[in-house]
Amino acid sequence: MKAAPFAYVRPSSLADAIAELAETSGGGKVIAGGQSLAPVLAMRLARPDTLVDINSIEELDELTRSEEHLHIGATVRQRRVERDPLSKSVPLLRLALPWVGHRELRSRGTVCGSLAHADPAAELPAVACCLDAELTLTGPNGSRQVPARKFYGGAMTTALGPEEILTSVRLPVATADEGFGFAEIARRHGDFALAGVATRVSLRGGRPEATMTAFGVSDKAITRDVSEQLTAAVTGMGDASADRLGKQLSAVVEEMVDTDGDAHASRDYRRRLLRTLAARELSKAYERARKNSGEVSA
Repeated sequence: MKAAPFAYVRPSSLADAIAELAETSGGGKVIAGGQSLAPVLAMRLARPDTLVDINSIEELDELTRSEEHLHIGATVRQRRVERDPLSKSVPLLRLALPWVGHRELRSRGTVCGSLAHADPAAELPAVACCLDAELTLTGPNGSRQVPARKFYGGAMTTALGPEEILTSVRLPVATADEGFGFAEIARRHGDFALAGVATRVSLRGGRPEATMTAFGVSDKAITRDVSEQLTAAVTGMGDASADRLGKQLSAVVEEMVDTDGDAHASRDYRRRLLRTLAARELSKAYERARKNSGEVSA
């Protein structure tokens, strides 16, 4: 199929881009990499009046790091982040990016574009939620910051207003006492995930603090604090056995997977997948945190 007719503008400043969106009265769409939007347009699942191309706005093509955050602008390509040494400061992002589509798609697709698209099976929204990243939304009334966990309302539904642009995301830089894990299961590499998980473990203060975000199993990425389950699995044991963790996580996984079954996987199968992935990646994150903090030798 072909996209329905639309107007096309390519402003050179953020102010002009926002003005163009405002003129459409809700009928405009922002495009940067287009790897999510172009198929939607081709299938006529979206019929915007105007496409606002933001690729000429230089200030949005920034990838920088401060002491506490990695800043990624709206037009920064996924492949650039994947290869740039700055992204080593956010290990979970580096673990997840190779799972996003294929290399050719990542060469055009943007990090912020994936976040704004809000596909329930997408990897990058899960990473942002697991890390509690901060998204900057800019519109006619200025900029506002929204935590990733409050940004998503459901499948393809976000807090982004019709006249706003997701201009950047700030991800926290990992500390020395943290460890991370990421994995997914799909029929083929690059396909939509049947189930996936991102994990984060901190040993700050001696007691493990653990976060788990699941994707592909609900209408959005779901995040839970699983510190209690991890603590129960490692107390008196030292290591984090995936078998023990799987038992501790069973009730959490049961509640997180609420999607209906489909031709690819039933709800029960997704629960089994997620329980296995979550236990394995939480175990890896815990052991990495112990190693990074010097609790165990390399």
